[in-house]
Amino acid sequence: MAEEKPLRKIAEAFKELEAAVNSQVAEVEVAPFSRACSLVSPLFGCLGIAFKFAEMDYVAKVHDLSEASNSISTLQVLLDRDIEAGCVRKGGSHSRNLLRVKRGIDMVRVLFEQIIVTKGNSLKDPASKAYAQVFAPHHGWVIRKAVAAGMYALPTKKQLLNKLNEDENSARVQMQSYIAASAPLILYIDKLFHSRKLGIDW
Repeated sequence: MAEEKPLRKIAEAFKELEAAVNSQVAEVEVAPFSRACSLVSPLFGCLGIAFKFAEMDYVAKVHDLSEASNSISTLQVLLDRDIEAGCVRKGGSHSRNLLRVKRGIDMVRVLFEQIIVTKGNSLKDPASKAYAQVFAPHHGWVIRKAVAAGMYALPTKKQLLNKLNEDENSARVQMQSYIAASAPLILYIDKLFHSRKLGIDW
């Protein structure tokens, strides 16, 4: 990543989505949503083996939403079409993929929050807390065990920031920007599912 600033790109893309959520129409389009989410993918890669499964799963689901954006305008339309087709909970449905991608961006939000408040150079605590809060309730014992083992191979905070071409101060600014912008978006997606009586714990 030759002097690229992935954190900055992520923060800017999610700010635009937050603006859509807070707009009068409050509709989030699938295309910018999937584009913003794709910018998050390299972060999982930077975290090493512990999040390898999350990276592969997340990348595939974002790709599906990106393809869907060719024929589906907004996240609301995406859900409603799956409801009509009776395939909301089926493996590979756009709705199911949207829920999985939302967990990915939520995990990164919690990770950033934890990195900001945790002293020292280790990412083990922030990553463990983020995983436990967002992913663990939906994963079986085998995956949880693999993730726990992988936590010992996490990069240090310094190594992560080097990969992202940021120093501690600039990273904190971008992470806080992402946290602030992603929270209303995550809530918005949860509401879309709840308002259609679909729930979000599946």
